[in-house]
Amino acid sequence: MTMSKPKFKLSFRTILSVLTFILILYVVYANFGDIKEAISHIGETNILILILLIPEQLFMYFCCGQMFFSYMRAKKDAKAVSPWTLMRVSLELNFVNHAVPAGGLGGLGYITWRLKPFGATAGQSSFMYILRYVITICANQLQTIIAIIALLLFGAVPVTGAWVIGFTALLSVGIIAAIAIIIAIASSKKRIDWFAKTGTNFVNWLVKKITFGHKTDILKREIVDKYLGDAHEDLMTARRHKSMLIRPILWGIVYSFLEIATYWIVAASLGHPQILPQIMIGEAIGSVMGAIVPYGLYELGMVGIMVSLGVDAGLSALVVLMTRVIVLASTIVSGYGFYQHSISKIGRKEKAEINHDA
Repeated sequence: MTMSKPKFKLSFRTILSVLTFILILYVVYANFGDIKEAISHIGETNILILILLIPEQLFMYFCCGQMFFSYMRAKKDAKAVSPWTLMRVSLELNFVNHAVPAGGLGGLGYITWRLKPFGATAGQSSFMYILRYVITICANQLQTIIAIIALLLFGAVPVTGAWVIGFTALLSVGIIAAIAIIIAIASSKKRIDWFAKTGTNFVNWLVKKITFGHKTDILKREIVDKYLGDAHEDLMTARRHKSMLIRPILWGIVYSFLEIATYWIVAASLGHPQILPQIMIGEAIGSVMGAIVPYGLYELGMVGIMVSLGVDAGLSALVVLMTRVIVLASTIVSGYGFYQHSISKIGRKEKAEINHDA
């Protein structure tokens, strides 16, 4: 009698959990030098001030969740959610964006699946995801203008840093103009249809070439049309009913300032709360540089701008380094458990939905 060998089959959620854990280990390993450096300077901080980061970070993620759900409630698409759920979804999204090195695409894929039980389609989730970034980018420009005015009023701009003020002002104008142009293009249904057709054909052609003809029509035109159509419809609804954007914008402004507050609390714990304007300008420019070249240029750019504006190089580097490590640690600690709990619910139906959305 022949004994059949037992079959071991890993579930989709198990594979996802293992891959996520490996990515966490990689992120920690890649930043291990910074982690040791930050720990060595903990003794220089005022711990009572540093502890303020806990409620500040929790409220920041609550605001992030409100950006999504206040818009959905305005459209009457969202189911009732508690403040705890708002913050939890935000913590999960923040964790995915840090753990998955995909330039924000990992977060987009995850939030698309995560918001589906609350009544959002894939296109609507994408629109809200992009809306969140547009709001925070514009809020960043607002806080940058405030910081520039503060530095000019107090005469705190060194001669060698005068170029930063001009550069920052031009950058703010350029970013706002670029957003306006993108919105104008995306508002046309004809241009959206052309993009759907051209993009679908190009991706399918490229995949077919790469796989030597084994994979064809990886993108379905009707799915792409539905996805972009939902996003376009939301954009047009927002343009027709601008009052729907008031709450998301207000929450986005608060969220953006709380992001700056994270750096400021660290600076204050080191005894230098006065460098807030330099932090605001440095973070705004660093964010743009990091979006173009994400591998470490964010921190480098922020430190460089702060130094140009008269902040000591050692202090600038220490504030940015400690904030980076603290945010990384809090992201893993606060988001990993919630993320694991959510994906533990993934079954065949959810797996099919994720693959369908992807």
